[in-house]
Amino acid sequence: MAGFGEPGTTPVDASGMTVGVVAARWHGELTDHMLDRAVAAAQACGARAVVARVAGSVELPVVAQALARRCDVVVALGVVVRGATAHFDYVCRSVTDGLTRIALDEGKPVAHGVLTVDTIEQARDRAGLPGSAEDKGWAATVAALDAALAIRQVATAGNQRVGFGA
Repeated sequence: MAGFGEPGTTPVDASGMTVGVVAARWHGELTDHMLDRAVAAAQACGARAVVARVAGSVELPVVAQALARRCDVVVALGVVVRGATAHFDYVCRSVTDGLTRIALDEGKPVAHGVLTVDTIEQARDRAGLPGSAEDKGWAATVAALDAALAIRQVATAGNQRVGFGA
């Protein structure tokens, strides 16, 4: 966790959009809360949430892909805690590569809300619990909706300049 540089988590106007949220059940105390925060963020932005649950983080990409085919954006939520083996590295790479591929293949924002941490305490500090430094469920949802709005702006811009220096 960097602890600085976050762009902000103010709700955006995503009225009429649908957010697909897939959350792992592994580390349920944390992912249940992250899921609640993601749904709350979608509602605060005027979007509707569709929720799916999977066993663990490795299963997130395949369900995220199914959601991307019917939703405007997808938010994937999970917790992966480093252990004594290389399993952590394989899971993190698989999830990251899978979610990135889905976003590019489907042309839709897929937020990576998977906490990849060394300790469960670090996960608690990012899960949006009372006293947490970060609220990943909320932030990932707002970021995905913000990206979807940017894609819409680019798609309708024609010959106009958009973005930096416009």
